[in-house]
Amino acid sequence: MLIRSTCIKIPWSVLSCIALVVFSCGIKITKAQDYDSPDTPAAPPPEQGKCDGIFVTYNFMGREKIYPLVKNTSAQAWSFKAMATVLNAGAYELKSWKILIGFQHDELLVSVDGAVVANGDGDGFPIKVGKNGTLFAGFPQSDLETAIDTAGDYTQMMVQVNIKGTLFGVKPSATPMPRTIKLVNDGYKCPGATRRGSYMHVCCKRDPKFKAKKIKTKFMPRQYGDLSFTYDILQAYENKYTAQVTIDNNHPLGRLDQWNLTWEWMRNEFINSMKGAYTHRKDPSDCIYGAQGQYYQDFDFSTVMNCQKKPIISDLPPEKENDDKVGRLPYCCKNGTLLPNTMNETKARAIFQLEVFKLPPDMNRTALYPPQNWKIEGLLNPTYICGPPFRVDPTEFPDPSGIAATSSAVASWQVSCNITHPKPKHAKCCISFSAYYADSVVPCNTCACGCGDDARCNQNAVPLPLPPDALLVPFANRTQKAIAWAKLKHHKLPAKLPCPDNCGVSINWHLDTDYKTGWTARITLFNWDEVPFVDWFTAFQFKKAFPGYEKVYSFNGTKLTRPNNTIFMEGLPGLNYLVGEVNGTHPDRDPKVPGKQQSVISFLKKDTPHIKVAQGDGFPSQVFFNGEECALPKQLPIISGATRSPTSMLPAILLSAATFVLISDIILSVSGNKWNGVLERITNSRICSKDYGRLVGSYPTSRWRDCNKFEMYRNL
Repeated sequence: MLIRSTCIKIPWSVLSCIALVVFSCGIKITKAQDYDSPDTPAAPPPEQGKCDGIFVTYNFMGREKIYPLVKNTSAQAWSFKAMATVLNAGAYELKSWKILIGFQHDELLVSVDGAVVANGDGDGFPIKVGKNGTLFAGFPQSDLETAIDTAGDYTQMMVQVNIKGTLFGVKPSATPMPRTIKLVNDGYKCPGATRRGSYMHVCCKRDPKFKAKKIKTKFMPRQYGDLSFTYDILQAYENKYTAQVTIDNNHPLGRLDQWNLTWEWMRNEFINSMKGAYTHRKDPSDCIYGAQGQYYQDFDFSTVMNCQKKPIISDLPPEKENDDKVGRLPYCCKNGTLLPNTMNETKARAIFQLEVFKLPPDMNRTALYPPQNWKIEGLLNPTYICGPPFRVDPTEFPDPSGIAATSSAVASWQVSCNITHPKPKHAKCCISFSAYYADSVVPCNTCACGCGDDARCNQNAVPLPLPPDALLVPFANRTQKAIAWAKLKHHKLPAKLPCPDNCGVSINWHLDTDYKTGWTARITLFNWDEVPFVDWFTAFQFKKAFPGYEKVYSFNGTKLTRPNNTIFMEGLPGLNYLVGEVNGTHPDRDPKVPGKQQSVISFLKKDTPHIKVAQGDGFPSQVFFNGEECALPKQLPIISGATRSPTSMLPAILLSAATFVLISDIILSVSGNKWNGVLERITNSRICSKDYGRLVGSYPTSRWRDCNKFEMYRNL
């Protein structure tokens, strides 16, 4: 106290007093400023001052070994913490920022604060991210203003992303850093990130060659997606709002059957009521015992539609379309069916509405936040990966009164989703190949649609060639046929037979004929599930054969320009119902019978003069069923020995020529009543036998087996 008093009364000694105080308390004061005072910002890195774009950083903040403790370094788990920052140090506002962090140590994210994982699977945390890099999108702060527009307000210019997770396979002395960090917004270029110990940074600048479209809207322009959602706020109140969700199917081969939509509420919202859709669970306990019940103490939660953080939403059946309470919305109540525009434009859209209640601190009508982590699935449909919601200009609607005016939503967001290619062994349908020149069928790939933990079969073995009739029976009944066929054809049998394909739908592409001016193929659809497919469609994409397409005979065929070189097929009226699997005639001893549909497709060679049908050009390069890309075989049918090469065909050619001469001599040397006896000898001879047909090989066996064709000579 004496020192403080003296310093105040004696101005000339202020300098010495400050020095004394700092000397006596310097260590404590310094520590408080570095760690305990959140209001004092840390000094920015020197590279930040030189950046005139978007400055992105990643700071690894430490790790700790966690259970189970193992001796194998690659299997030991560590918990870690990191922080990423995104700073707008440029002269242009950054809307809907997204950064890529290239994790590479089998990281598993447990929580993220300040952003959402934009390329996650929609199932929430924990999220596996240690493979191809992870996209983070801003939430709740998605836009970053400039220093010019905010007078240097860092709270509007910068965002911090706190990351917590688990990693594997790192030595205790190493610092597990990502491969790279960068901004992925259009119009920006990022150099390689600079790393210094546990810190990485990169300055991403606007690409001078990028020609940005002139944006006439206040918010982000709407984007194309194979499937898109629009989240419109129709009415806004202090503690609640009414929203409308519109689902648009934009892809010519996209489809959803019995769709289930899920998202994640990030701010304790709950759904009070819905029209045009429903949630699978109606349980008020999550609200009563949660933050909702603590705030709305006098609220009757027994009538609430859903209180889950991640609700599952489905479409209503058609009989609810005119229901005054839950129906009477356009495009609703189709039992979860979304068809492509190529089939039915009115069934390519779905709409439902919901009333959402909010909680503090969002208790004003302008505090509006859409749900995050959107995910939608269907029954044997494409896999969609959805991005985060981004703000767009409010949607405009025709005035409900019918006058020539438009009304607009209070606020609107768009969620864009795109179809992904199925990973190996994760398809939902598969293809088998067969041909007129091959006696064996190339079946679907082993585990094409996944495999369980069945140790009795080999999940990586090549599938066994099959006789054609084996395609008509379930895989469980094919074993004896496959073994017998392998012995007959002298194929080597593995010690452990390959696993089944496990697909609910399979398609056989059979190359039927190949002649001078054209060729034909036969398509057969098999439904191995008990659930039928209504309004089914399939599509075949070709590399060379597409220009020669002529006609599909039992299906309705259409050429598509997007995707390129694709033939779209659907059932004709009355044939658009692919039934499910049913019991055989005698269920106690007969195998089950799959639902089947079949057609022939013809091609002409005048527009594809150099096509090699049997060598692979006659087989599709991609096949889709109800929008899902099917797994293709890894090999083509093997040409039989009689037609494998010109040299091997020589004996058959000579035998055919000799036979033709013999028949000609017989025809020329006989007449009258003697013809019947000669015809009888020909019919019973080796010429019309099954073995001879195989020897000739140049024509299908059925042509040589049909000896009734000699009736044409009887009438000469």
